[in-house]
Amino acid sequence: MIRVDGVEIPERAIAAEMQHHPAASREEAWRQATEALVVRQLLLAEAARQGHDVAADEEAAVSRLLAAEVAVPEADEATFRRWFAANRARLRSPEAWHAAHILLAADPDDPEARRAAEAEAGRLARLVAADPARLPELARAHSACPSREQGGDLGLIEPGSTVPEFEAALRALAPGEVGAAPVATRYGYHVVRLLRHEAGRDLPFEAVRERIAAWLQEAARRRALHQYIAILAGRARIEGIALAAADGPLVQ
Repeated sequence: MIRVDGVEIPERAIAAEMQHHPAASREEAWRQATEALVVRQLLLAEAARQGHDVAADEEAAVSRLLAAEVAVPEADEATFRRWFAANRARLRSPEAWHAAHILLAADPDDPEARRAAEAEAGRLARLVAADPARLPELARAHSACPSREQGGDLGLIEPGSTVPEFEAALRALAPGEVGAAPVATRYGYHVVRLLRHEAGRDLPFEAVRERIAAWLQEAARRRALHQYIAILAGRARIEGIALAAADGPLVQ
């Protein structure tokens, strides 16, 4: 039985809340859902205690409470620059590949279709290797990918944005090079040409200042909110689950 100062949080409410907390196990999802509802009850009770009209609009009442009680310090320019200096690796532009391809589609569960697609992709790969300028024409005629409308041009591809086999093929090619063998993926077989490779690069402070400011502001907001909730938890009687408590005031 979960109670917050005598107010019970029903099992059905926890079960409904669990859908918003995907986790590795049902037990972990239950714990996260329960904590979320306990925190909500703490905030609603405090909002009501301070005279906010919880009955009319719970969300608005909690928002007014947090606006009044949770002070979020703002970082200054020096803090931005210190964070920038300490986190240069996180602020690099990602590497990217500009590539074009021809896809011969084949279902992974259809061996005959896979063999036919591989053979046709091999034939097209030889044609493109002999004359790379033919790739757009051949893509429009044979590719099963929507990129055929652009002559097979996929634009810029960043790490993690495509299947691992395709990314590995891009990494193995030099700009302008056509893959000697078709690349097999779950979609079928690809004839691949790398047009350009853009290495990741350090970005100047001015290019990332606003991003740093947003990160630090959000981190400060989360810390302040966590501490405020911990203070409320320390004042309340919570039964059935343990939450962290705090005895001191909010950090200003």
